[in-house]
Amino acid sequence: MTNAAAATRPQRAEGRGHLAAKALDGRTRLRELYQEGAAKIRLPDTFDSSMEAVIINTAGGLTGGDRMNWSIDAGPDTRIDVTTQACEKIYKASSATAEVNTTISVGAKARVDWLPQETILFDRSSLFRRLDVDLEDDSEFLAVEAILLGRKAMGEAVETGLFRDRWRIRKGGKLCHAEDLQLMGDVALLTRADAVLGGKVAFATVLYVGPLADAYLSAARPLLEGHMGGASSWAGKLVVRLSAPDGFALRKILIPIISTLRNGAPVPKVWNL
Repeated sequence: MTNAAAATRPQRAEGRGHLAAKALDGRTRLRELYQEGAAKIRLPDTFDSSMEAVIINTAGGLTGGDRMNWSIDAGPDTRIDVTTQACEKIYKASSATAEVNTTISVGAKARVDWLPQETILFDRSSLFRRLDVDLEDDSEFLAVEAILLGRKAMGEAVETGLFRDRWRIRKGGKLCHAEDLQLMGDVALLTRADAVLGGKVAFATVLYVGPLADAYLSAARPLLEGHMGGASSWAGKLVVRLSAPDGFALRKILIPIISTLRNGAPVPKVWNL
């Protein structure tokens, strides 16, 4: 690369954050913490034996070419709740695609709740996101991923762009859940289809893997009455799909569902209606 090309190359945000926990004296304790670049992890005080981790992108959002990598390692008998400081904003990309990679390992009799706040996609944004999780046979995992296609209250809309979301969840070394979502090109036209979002601009997927899947299903289904969504349970996992006309409406139904799947525990304090 010439000096002139290097001087005009857009600055890109990069970051890597790693958190590992262990059980000690009946509590979840920090074992390893690493943070690099725009990735930061903060550990607020908790009033029980669990650990709460708040991940932060100090770049204030992502655009084409940005890279973020997160890894969580929950040792045996630990409990970690992971969330974000705020909604992650994906801005218009002049070139390339932003990438966010998350890997989570959950040890024996441990539980991880992956509870990031919503990802907001702006018009002409481009994002490829991956979530890879490895569970033991007796561990539990709860994941929530919510997407907003612009902020309706601000008059924003997504006409075109790219969003790819890839999940791979393994339990005892075997694949137990896989899904791939892709919105590409004329996103507004695609999401107006009844078989996609029917014109809704906010949607979420909730996944629980563990021994309480069937019990949680019975508790979650009544909460979905009167809303656009559904829930199913099979093979030791529960999947909930939701869509709503805006982010506020989505949160009003999403928060009670999350709390139900956390045995009544509230969402992390950084979540606010």
